[in-house]
Amino acid sequence: MALTIETLMSKMPGAFLPEKAPGLNAVIQFKFTGEEAGDWYADIKDGKVDVQKGVHATPKMTLTADSGDYVRIFTGELDGMKAFMEGKLKLTGDLNLAMKLTQMFKVR
Repeated sequence: MALTIETLMSKMPGAFLPEKAPGLNAVIQFKFTGEEAGDWYADIKDGKVDVQKGVHATPKMTLTADSGDYVRIFTGELDGMKAFMEGKLKLTGDLNLAMKLTQMFKVR
């Protein structure tokens, strides 16, 4: 069974590594295009992540990507930095947060 955005986002809280984000209090907005288009956000605070469908009023960073590309980035099939350089992954807001994002979650 192929990994979907819905499954991926629902697994984020369990994949979170709070020791990699001490004192972090931030909301990351995800805007997915393509086959599984939709908006999600991850609210990181107090060593936990709450993931919700929808648009947050004040995200610290927004990540925009094709849903298929994002799944491939998350599973390691597509390098996130390469995707960013090729314009497949767009980031606005706190770009330092984007760098931490890959370290804050254990993949698989």
